[in-house]
Amino acid sequence: MSFSNDMDDEYEKFIRRMNPPRVVIDNNSCKNATVIRVDSANEHGILLEVVQILTDLNLIITKAYISSDGCWFMDVFNVTDQDGNKVTDEGVLDYIQKSLGPESCFISSVRSVGVTPSMDHTAIELTGSDRPGLLSEVSAVLTHLKCNVVSAEVWTHNTRAAAVMHVTDEETGSAISDPDRLSRIKELLCNVLKGSNKSRGAKTVVSHGVTHTDRRLHQMMFADRDYERSDEDVLDEKQRPSVSVVNWYDKDYSVVTIRSKDRPKLLFDTVCTLTDMKYVVFHANIDAEGPECYQEYFIRHVDGSPVKSDAERQRVMQCLEAAIERRVSEGLKLELCTTDRVGLLSDVTRIFRENSLTVTRAEVTTKGGKAMNTFYVGDASGYPVDSKTIDSIRQAIGQTILKVKGNPEELKSGSQESPTRFLFGGLFKSRSFVNFGLDRSYS
Repeated sequence: MSFSNDMDDEYEKFIRRMNPPRVVIDNNSCKNATVIRVDSANEHGILLEVVQILTDLNLIITKAYISSDGCWFMDVFNVTDQDGNKVTDEGVLDYIQKSLGPESCFISSVRSVGVTPSMDHTAIELTGSDRPGLLSEVSAVLTHLKCNVVSAEVWTHNTRAAAVMHVTDEETGSAISDPDRLSRIKELLCNVLKGSNKSRGAKTVVSHGVTHTDRRLHQMMFADRDYERSDEDVLDEKQRPSVSVVNWYDKDYSVVTIRSKDRPKLLFDTVCTLTDMKYVVFHANIDAEGPECYQEYFIRHVDGSPVKSDAERQRVMQCLEAAIERRVSEGLKLELCTTDRVGLLSDVTRIFRENSLTVTRAEVTTKGGKAMNTFYVGDASGYPVDSKTIDSIRQAIGQTILKVKGNPEELKSGSQESPTRFLFGGLFKSRSFVNFGLDRSYS
């Protein structure tokens, strides 16, 4: 078996050497977008890798045509920058050529999530049941354990929460390597995640690896089965994306059709889910030039078969719905920019909690000693966030530090409280934010 696998790998390397990737970037043929054509030898997961590279550059994919029958992969992407203009930055264009062209190594990496060692930070992955004040407890525990959160991304969906956090030692500013300390961090965080909910599991993983955060979050929530809807789920059907799966028996394809409101990284989220569910995209057509995005995929399982049963069809539909919903940014966008320090995230989440705000999603980054955090918040009761609440938060955090994107008075009232809006919660009012996370028995 080992000999056979080695032969397969050598054959694939030979095919890649004989057929290196070719990338053509065209700013002339389309009047309102840059056209990127990628041709290469085909492997499972290569489409995700290409989309991931374009998405990580914050490019907007307005149209895409994918064809990968046989051993050859041919993609065409129409992309713009964040302002809807063609991509003209020479640095960005050169990066695309190097990342996707003959000099790239992206083909050889598509089989894994991309875990690489890092001595700069320790990665902590958290999954568990969502509840009020959860992130405040997590960040308070990390502060008590002298861990500084240098970056984090947090998603909530369908009463589940997942986070990828990168932390450093408060004193050294580097990764935490002491096994006993790592074990203690893992133990305390796992106890926080478990809380009083024994019906669903909680998981904490500590490592020194570097993964693609967005893809890892999708994998974590998929493994946590956040796509399984409960009987109490009252989300309006009209708010859900439209997903259908039908079999085209003449060609042995399953055809997946998705219609949803367009947003950044939508294509990445759907392709990521199909890839991690072990489906191969043979053809696809993407149109996101308007407010709605239309996606059509012709897929087979890696074993060569189309969707085999109604149960499998339902699972594909549920998983794609979940993938689209996880990153939906509901509520008022708050941007925080200030000097980084240990305990900053704990302080900020405490202030949100004291003002009865919930957060549906959070992104925490640190560059050059500056913390640049983004939070999407809403009122815990489902009503619009009023200006007095925003004023109170800005006074507590700092008028120049916290920027508000959007008009609080214009936020729509939520007539139904979403079960996913629990992560920061508004039920705990204690100002003793460190004790709040540590008074409970975690040992």
